[in-house]
Amino acid sequence: MARVVNVDEYEDLARVKMPKMHYDFYAGGAEDKWTLRENRSAFSRIRIRPQVLVDVSHTDLTTSVLGLEIACPIMVAPTALHKLAHPEGELATARATAAANTVMVVSTSSSHTIEEIADTGPGIRFFQLYIFNKVRAMELVARAEKAGYKAIVLTVDTPILGRREDDLRNSISEPFLLVFFLQPTEPGSSLAAVASEYKDKSITWKDVQAFMKLTKLPFLLKGILTKEDALKAIDICVDGIIVSNHGGRQLDHVPATISVLEEVVAAAAGRCPVFVDGGIRRGTDVFKALALGASGVFVGRPVLFGLAIDGEQGVKKVLDMLKDELRTTMVIAGCPTLAHINRSSVQTPEEKPSSKL
Repeated sequence: MARVVNVDEYEDLARVKMPKMHYDFYAGGAEDKWTLRENRSAFSRIRIRPQVLVDVSHTDLTTSVLGLEIACPIMVAPTALHKLAHPEGELATARATAAANTVMVVSTSSSHTIEEIADTGPGIRFFQLYIFNKVRAMELVARAEKAGYKAIVLTVDTPILGRREDDLRNSISEPFLLVFFLQPTEPGSSLAAVASEYKDKSITWKDVQAFMKLTKLPFLLKGILTKEDALKAIDICVDGIIVSNHGGRQLDHVPATISVLEEVVAAAAGRCPVFVDGGIRRGTDVFKALALGASGVFVGRPVLFGLAIDGEQGVKKVLDMLKDELRTTMVIAGCPTLAHINRSSVQTPEEKPSSKL
């Protein structure tokens, strides 16, 4: 295998290696996939404004998330069923993330139990929660807390699953669904149909407040795209917000996450950290997100494709490549530390280049 030098090359290799159904499940998006594509292309419309003749002989990428020190602001997003990529599944991802000294958000829809992933050894792990059933969700929160997870991430943009036509075309059904939902299903049931049957569609802001009271762990909301919802999250005192459109897998034609990041950051007004996921494939993407106010970024699909090609080492390589690219960007842009990255470091499409001499 030729040397892989960027994370997109892992996806190219995974497309060939993985069964089509499994690759499509990871890579696909809702309906026409406009948002899936826009998550990527929106980054390309943001320009970096470098500062020259800055002492960048020493760089520092370390940061903290909810008071936890990590090596850099690049973390692993919650994604389902890592065993579709590699036999060791989330266990390999957890070990690689711990070796990279960053955060892994473990999905409710993991191939392994909360406890099995915790037993891989030390590491900073958050638990991502879907509320398929309120009683079961409460049990999962208690198990995560007991197993040493450091925060709860409630995904709030999935009252039902989006219309993912690749999955419909591939007729994803048992035994795939048995693993995904831990529920019995009828033969031939579609992924969307089973999700609709078991997902609790009555969840409101009051329910979120009730769940927050169940745990002493920090509580983050994932799936916020507007200032209105950001303000509601602030009102109930969440500990963090993740700007996310579910990787373009839920509602098509919602905006790219990077394009609404500033709106949410402004609404939060420093009252809680704001993170972002969606479309991040380069260190320059991470730099742009930090410049627009993100406290850190979460990466999903690249981790899965690295896992598919080279297991634990593939995940570690993906994280290392993004970190190295971020460091290179910072050095050339004249930002020796994360604190040096600010709003003046980038130019968005709405802004015109300065004409002042």
